Amino acid sequence: MTTFDFATETSRITSRPAVATRLANTVSNAYRAWKNRRAFYRLGEMSDAELADIGLTRADLHVAIDAPFGRDPTAILREIASDRVETIEDIARKAA
Repeated sequence: MTTFDFATETSRITSRPAVATRLANTVSNAYRAWKNRRAFYRLGEMSDAELADIGLTRADLHVAIDAPFGRDPTAILREIASDRVETIEDIARKAA
């Protein structure tokens, strides 16, 4: 076996686990997105007061649902809520 044949054989062997890992990650990400979408739709069933308790508004839900399917709407909501908290804290620091 020449060095070239060995190198070609090695690359075929090592690429199979990488393909399996990518496939497993794709399936895992799709399942996570589906699960988070279900949780997101449960947020829509909450009252405005309950949403306010967790730092969200009904308009935030409309903003997050417009995201493409691959993007997690719960991550968008987390960003919105954390930005709102930071803004409120900044205003409180300036007022004090």
